[in-house]
Amino acid sequence: MTTRILGATLPDGTTADLAIDRGVFVDPAEAGSARRTIDAAGLLALPGLVDLHTHLREPGFEQSETVLTGTRAAAAGGYTAVFAMANTQPVQDTAGVVEQVQALGLRAGYATVRPIGAVTVGLRGERLAEIGAMAASRAAVTVFSDDGMCVHDPLLMRRALEYVKTFDGVVAQHAQDPRLTVDAQMNEGEVSARLGLAGWPAVAEESIIARDVLLAEHVGARLHVCHVSTAGAVEVIRWAKARGIRVTAEATPHHLLLTEDLVVGYDSRFKVNPPLRTAEDVSALRAGLADGTIDIVATDHAPHPAEAKECAWGEAANGMVGLESALSVVHAAMVETGLLGWADVARVMSRTPARIGGLRGYGRAFAVGAPAQLALYDPAAAAEFSLDSLHGRSTNSPYLGRTLPGRVRHVFHDGVPTVADGGLRPADEVAAARQEVVA
Repeated sequence: MTTRILGATLPDGTTADLAIDRGVFVDPAEAGSARRTIDAAGLLALPGLVDLHTHLREPGFEQSETVLTGTRAAAAGGYTAVFAMANTQPVQDTAGVVEQVQALGLRAGYATVRPIGAVTVGLRGERLAEIGAMAASRAAVTVFSDDGMCVHDPLLMRRALEYVKTFDGVVAQHAQDPRLTVDAQMNEGEVSARLGLAGWPAVAEESIIARDVLLAEHVGARLHVCHVSTAGAVEVIRWAKARGIRVTAEATPHHLLLTEDLVVGYDSRFKVNPPLRTAEDVSALRAGLADGTIDIVATDHAPHPAEAKECAWGEAANGMVGLESALSVVHAAMVETGLLGWADVARVMSRTPARIGGLRGYGRAFAVGAPAQLALYDPAAAAEFSLDSLHGRSTNSPYLGRTLPGRVRHVFHDGVPTVADGGLRPADEVAAARQEVVA
């Protein structure tokens, strides 16, 4: 059952042979005869990527995505674990619902699925959800978020932080003051004024982050800031970290690459919350990720059916799919610009998101005996991102028609090959391979 991987380039630039047997990494010198050998010359070996911010939509919005189709998209992008946001229907605000989502992930088999619990009942921001019950459930929830909605009430936010502190959980905040963003359609600034679209001001994000880092300091709890998008927000987080506050933050691939200028054509693929910002904001986000102020890259993969996007800008839903393209976009925005090396990419896209989410056994450097979570990536490849590049149920990608660097060639999740020779393996083959591993 051994798979041998010959001559892979590790994130530190050295080359090595790897071997996988019965779901774990083994010493290549002591491994048995190989059922399969992969010539990995020129391929970069990355620990399986971990996404702390994925919308899988199931239950309730299966026309957009399901746990199966979403994890297929994740595998195609090099991911072996995703954290599923709570804005489903029913909302993931009880132990029963988070356990259902976890079970759907186990059945799909393409990636580990860790449910995120809602902070408030129904995401309505009125009273706390069953945080303790979700943490104690079989799903063992560690991350709680009303993403898509801001926990705007400061007293509720304080109580949530106090609650998760008891088991070292984390509240992931969607930082958006709703009173400052009523009817907002894009970033507030010169472009929104020219287009006559209601603006989403940077201060609506920055003011919530400033409030929440002070609450986290007061309580002594962990706070995670979702999809940071402004230069001012980076500065607030930098200040908080210098003060010793327990805050972490994420940037999305699209906020690291795309700007508000794309809105000029009213193409709703570029409508997202928080909105695409200015070139200056993009530069600040890149610098913040490079210097560690921003801890991780998270996709905010947000699938929508065609009818929710192929309509007038003002009526279109916010969101972009991003699992299949994330690694290539980070490659373009951060590696090709010299801001990050591949060891840094492994840190911000695997090791640190796993640590923030309490996901053990992920992001490790191919240690003997560790679960085999691995992505083999060809950094020399380049191709036009097209509909054929997408493996989820929705196609609302902002990168369609754009040439992106790199290609994921092979992925192993718990030692099971989910992507082989650049192609996603069918579900029945993944299931059969998993049965062999556990036999």
